[in-house]
Amino acid sequence: MSVLKVTDLHASIGDVEILRGVDLEVSSGEVHALMGPNGSGKSTLSHVLMGRDDYTVTSGSVTIDGEELLGLPTWKRARKGLFLTHQYPVEIVGVRVVDLVTAATDGEADAGGRIATEASRLAVRDEFLTRGVNVEFSGGEQKRAETLQLAVLEPRFAVLDEIDSGLDVDALRDVSRRIEAMTEETGLGVLAITHYARLLTELRPDRVHVFMGGRVVTSGGPELADELEAGGYDGLAARLGIEVPSPVAAAEKPLDPFATPGF
Repeated sequence: MSVLKVTDLHASIGDVEILRGVDLEVSSGEVHALMGPNGSGKSTLSHVLMGRDDYTVTSGSVTIDGEELLGLPTWKRARKGLFLTHQYPVEIVGVRVVDLVTAATDGEADAGGRIATEASRLAVRDEFLTRGVNVEFSGGEQKRAETLQLAVLEPRFAVLDEIDSGLDVDALRDVSRRIEAMTEETGLGVLAITHYARLLTELRPDRVHVFMGGRVVTSGGPELADELEAGGYDGLAARLGIEVPSPVAAAEKPLDPFATPGF
């Protein structure tokens, strides 16, 4: 069993501290949901975990099975078993989906067969495999294609940054069921970042964490998502005896986290 562990993680952009002591632990085969209001720092956490270099980590630790990831470039974190699905996937003109995924498998002999199998499971049509990555894809097509990459590469842990964004009901069900199957087939550990409980009706979480003001303020079982759906973040904050913090920064801007590669 593998463990992704985040301990007292603090990170800033410029002079603004965004992550203010994040503690999380996800084990193989588990699905953890991270929910929080806009501007709470959820997407920033995904960026920092994957190594986006315009954020400065000021303290803390991120490990997989005790091996420190902080300080490693993005590609090395991926090699260690960490995968990020983007909230806003970037277009890569001239690079076909099938070629990108094949290259990422390091020339695995049966890569073509595995890609075809996953495309069938996720209802990704052949024409999308031979297009440029995300070029003229709908939101649902983008997320299906990213899930195909996730399934073929078989990382140890996946951070899903609002994978439900832009998905219709059918796409949400297909993507969620494939990811859930991976938790059983390959022991994939999942950290699913989302605003909405609707994702969690399909991708059933073992644990739910509420993120406010750059840190986890409470954790619980799936019933915590139901409480948020009923009473919102204000209601939960009132029960906890805390104030809903103001947005920590303009960190949740609608840009792909790696649109300007720095890795």
